[in-house]
Amino acid sequence: MKKDYVGAKKAEIQELPQIKERISFLYVERCLVNKNDSAVSITDERGTVNAPAASLSVIMLGPGTSITHRAMELLGNVGVTVIWTGERGVRYYASGSPLTHSSSLLTTQAALVTNVRSRLAVARKMYQMRFPDDDVSDLTMQQLRGKEGARVRRVYRNSAKQYNVEWTGREYDPDDFEGGSAVNQALSAGTACLYGLAHSVIVALGCSPGLGFVHTGHERSFVYDIADLYKAEFVIPTAFKIASENLEDISGEMRRSVRNLISEKHLLERIVKDLHYLLTDSEDIDVTFSDIVDLWDEKSGTVKNGISYGKDISPDGEELALSVEVSE
Repeated sequence: MKKDYVGAKKAEIQELPQIKERISFLYVERCLVNKNDSAVSITDERGTVNAPAASLSVIMLGPGTSITHRAMELLGNVGVTVIWTGERGVRYYASGSPLTHSSSLLTTQAALVTNVRSRLAVARKMYQMRFPDDDVSDLTMQQLRGKEGARVRRVYRNSAKQYNVEWTGREYDPDDFEGGSAVNQALSAGTACLYGLAHSVIVALGCSPGLGFVHTGHERSFVYDIADLYKAEFVIPTAFKIASENLEDISGEMRRSVRNLISEKHLLERIVKDLHYLLTDSEDIDVTFSDIVDLWDEKSGTVKNGISYGKDISPDGEELALSVEVSE
């Protein structure tokens, strides 16, 4: 006997909000995450709230969180990146699946990163975005790293001076969050949020988090590449501001402040456009949502999938006409 469908009907992927239009991230801890029609319900000792699943970009699951199979099914269907994190969201354990079914950007990314010239060209574009008034087209990676290092140190110094916060350098121990200074705690919390957001856009567009152009050798090298484009604008000044206010819940206040800033400055939309620009030289967004799978061919590029390719041979060994059988 066929069961009646319970709950909201699964949306077609073309009907879902684009990644650039979504809420940046949601961090939860010590709660139960379940499914309530087309929303995720979050329950803790204070009660239950519902969040529309398709409006989220990434959900960060902190310690003490339990999530149901139905909730994961819903989040996967609407393309939400689910990230399991450590205390206060500053450690990363696992993540979810992409929004698009197309590998076009991934193929482009892989081609660019495996060629020295094209990889250097993309890396220079990343640094050029940080130095819009300078020409970095002839600089080596060593020169670019030095230029970037000086820029970041200057942002730290200026932020410390602006908010009258003592700054002795970036210190981060993932096993001892509380052991860091207030500003280092805020920096860790804010950076984790930015990494989560960058990761969600990368996987939503079908790219690989591990194929970085500046960073290399890590499963999230490209995440660090993209996040570093915005860290000096969104995280560092905010962290010094939070540290100057002598707040008790530094990580929570930092997450909320970064989230508000991301919304005000439309960072999700910027990341989508910048990522397309870096990989395609265009900000025009063309994301394919079809389930078409082709077969690779060294001459024509692609041929149709789901077909049995073969040639019939006559008893005397002569080749007959091509026989094509379409599979079920």
